[in-house]
Amino acid sequence: MTERILVAVAWPYANGSIHLGQVAGAYLPADIFARYHRLKGNQVLMVSGSDAHGTPVTLTAESQGVTPETIASKYQSEFVDNWKRLGIDFDLFTTTHTQNHASVAQDIFLTLYKKGHIYKDSMLQPYCDGEGRFLADRYVEGTCPHCNYENARGDQCDNCGRTLDPEELGDMRCKICGDSPVIKETEHFFLKLSIFEEQLITWIREQDHWRPNVKNFSIGYLEGGLHDRAITRDIEWGVPVPLPGYESKRIYVWFEAVIGYLSAVKEASQNIDNPDLWREFWQNDSKSYYFMGKDNIPFHTVIWPAMLIGYGGLNLPYDVPANEYLNLEGMQFSTSRNWAVWLPDYLDKYEPDPIRYVLASHMPETSDSDFSWKEYVRSNNEELVATYGNLINRVLALVYKNFDHSIPKPATLEDIDLALLENAECQLTNVAQDIELCHFRSALQSGMALARETNKYLETQAPWRTIKSDRAKASTTLWVAMSVVNCLKTIMYPFIPFSSKTLHEMLGFSYDLETDGWKWDRNQLKPGNPIPQPRPLFTKLDESLVDSESQDSQQ
Repeated sequence: MTERILVAVAWPYANGSIHLGQVAGAYLPADIFARYHRLKGNQVLMVSGSDAHGTPVTLTAESQGVTPETIASKYQSEFVDNWKRLGIDFDLFTTTHTQNHASVAQDIFLTLYKKGHIYKDSMLQPYCDGEGRFLADRYVEGTCPHCNYENARGDQCDNCGRTLDPEELGDMRCKICGDSPVIKETEHFFLKLSIFEEQLITWIREQDHWRPNVKNFSIGYLEGGLHDRAITRDIEWGVPVPLPGYESKRIYVWFEAVIGYLSAVKEASQNIDNPDLWREFWQNDSKSYYFMGKDNIPFHTVIWPAMLIGYGGLNLPYDVPANEYLNLEGMQFSTSRNWAVWLPDYLDKYEPDPIRYVLASHMPETSDSDFSWKEYVRSNNEELVATYGNLINRVLALVYKNFDHSIPKPATLEDIDLALLENAECQLTNVAQDIELCHFRSALQSGMALARETNKYLETQAPWRTIKSDRAKASTTLWVAMSVVNCLKTIMYPFIPFSSKTLHEMLGFSYDLETDGWKWDRNQLKPGNPIPQPRPLFTKLDESLVDSESQDSQQ
């Protein structure tokens, strides 16, 4: 039965380039998941966009002497280009800086306000006399009250992951001038998060299909006590507060940005002239999956669900398969220290499928993992080139050379032939089950295991020898191997779509790969059908790349 699947992906701040840690954490797993479900025939909508508001954008703009809109527009364009080059196939990648988003965010604000879930109160906020303004979240740094990390931000501690208010920090300092701010009183709007605490704990405990790390983190967060949080700030950039008398204030980005999942679906619906389509993903029996890194877990398992419960009539998240961190050469990716592999830089030099493969095979699903250039080269050369690529090349090259550029005709299949075909069928099922459970590493391992098993089958059957003495046996062996390669084409498509599409063409198909869906017919390859001259799918990398790229990362 067809399902409706909403794939909601974290919104990157539009103040800098994407790095590989972010790709592995949110964007690649989401794309793998969405590609599979589209092949399966499900109704999929994958949405995200650039987070154009918030202090990260204004801080970058001020440092460069340009407007926040200039910065947001620049990185929105870069993101869209990067996704296309990497094969991250969004149905819509928008931005929070649209009238549609502002309208949806203001509607949720007003509805919660009218229901009594938002109230006005005074609060103490850091104020910088030198700058002559209140300092919102990231304009303040200091010591985290929970873990004593000295460079915690005013909205969140990167060390322990706790969300913060600026006034909680010890040894506060202004991010702009370095002075110690004073604390002043200012009026703001607050979300009554505390009233949803018991309901959220009960709901989360019922989510037995969630990853243990996500579920346990969320429960621990709630058991620490859920406190009301201010949802407006004294800033000029962002979504205006939709009430008279508050023209100088804006809706706080942590409240506003998560609404983007809803506003993006509404925008996508409008783009295809079906303005009510969004209801099928938000008000019916659809399933919504939220992909992000572990630092964003509480926003998607606690705060956003609380807002949805308060608003009423909208689906809560079905699953939040948040990943842990991908480290670089043993250390956490750091924008401030420029310790990162930036996605635009990678795409300017290398093909997309190898990095998709390496990141998927090292995806930090339940614990932190590590990326290194040494492992990147090894995985590319030993697994993509020598195992998977070599399998495809030698099978198709033998067929092209010895069977008049056409698919060979099998004779009677023996037990060894049937066993491999049955294994392919089994692995197709196993991979599907793993992807549906968001176990992407395991799914990819199953695909590569089938490739290795097919290589063993070829070594045993040795068609390059039997072609001289038993042409019928060689024909059978190569037809079986081609059939399994055709299965691998589908299995590997969510992970490495570009090479799968090329392989689809090399197998002699003239229509799009996606047309066949997530299925495999061992008899799909018809004897006598022509195939083009095969070519290598992957390129071996020189090991000197390791030293050069590692040096670049340290600069």
